[in-house]
Amino acid sequence: MNRIFCTAFLLSVTAIPASANQEHIRPGLWEVTTTSDLLNLVPHIPPDSMRQITDLAKQYGLVMPEIRDKKAISHVCITPAMAAQDIPAHFYDGQSGCSVKNARRNGNRFQIEMFCDNPQFQGNGTAEGVFTSPENFSGHTEFDSIVMGNPVYATAETRGRWMGEKCGTVQPVTRPSPPPHIFPAQ
Repeated sequence: MNRIFCTAFLLSVTAIPASANQEHIRPGLWEVTTTSDLLNLVPHIPPDSMRQITDLAKQYGLVMPEIRDKKAISHVCITPAMAAQDIPAHFYDGQSGCSVKNARRNGNRFQIEMFCDNPQFQGNGTAEGVFTSPENFSGHTEFDSIVMGNPVYATAETRGRWMGEKCGTVQPVTRPSPPPHIFPAQ
């Protein structure tokens, strides 16, 4: 059960895009679709546990993606300031106690290394990908971690597409202060 709980939380973190494009991405609303074998476990999460996961994600300013057809679909608002950055590491930095090191780009390709170290969650991973245009990207994330004493290895494929200039009700990603405990007591 802990593994399923941790897997769903990891997916909420890895569904957030990063950019590295010479032309810069377009600000506005983006749809991000993530596929992973771990999404096969989501139907087995009891409703009470899913509420805990959703509440935990909200504490970090994250919105749990919609899970449909073994895909996690989320909407992200990119501000003009975010879009102007070459490598906006803040997409990952500070999320669930993680920090970014060695963020780099080469043309339209990017790579980011993530490191997480707190009492309930330790691990590291990489996110890499390419922007094929200012309105589209694809990427791959790998994350190897220990969550509440359980080893969890996750990989995900991500695709993003620009939906329009207006974000509507979707708020930009922020870096809130983390709560004192990442996972509720068992």
